[in-house]
Amino acid sequence: MAAPESEDQASLRFQVELEMVQCLANPYYLNFLAQRGYFKERVFINYLKYLLYWKEPAYAKFLKYPQALHMLELLQYEHLRKELATSQCSKFMDEQQLLHWQHYTRRRVRLQHALAAEQSQQQQQQSQQQQQNQQQQQQNQQQQNQQQQQNQQQQNQQ
Repeated sequence: MAAPESEDQASLRFQVELEMVQCLANPYYLNFLAQRGYFKERVFINYLKYLLYWKEPAYAKFLKYPQALHMLELLQYEHLRKELATSQCSKFMDEQQLLHWQHYTRRRVRLQHALAAEQSQQQQQQSQQQQQNQQQQQQNQQQQNQQQQQNQQQQNQQ
């Protein structure tokens, strides 16, 4: 039976496994692993299955490259592990990632502009509403003042 893991050992294991998962986001690294036969070793394949726990939100939040999780899932398939030995496969995956990032960046910028415009419009509406409220309060105050003056005049006349 193995001794319980110390806090330092757990921290080191966390860092090593985080780095490993993030390395999987690089198609050329996957090609490197495939060409050296790592994807044929049962121990390494089991390690990849073990690393699937990184999909849980408690762990995924630490990833800098979330596409690594998708690659980790794809590596569960033997067919892809074999294909990765060819440079064409890793090149294609790299190109697809770049296209995704470009599309994502453009879309994100558009969404940010739309959100900023919407927030600006909401602020204008709130400002207008505040002005209307202030005007209404002033009118109410004027009406109250007029009513008080009328009441005083009536009392003075009596």
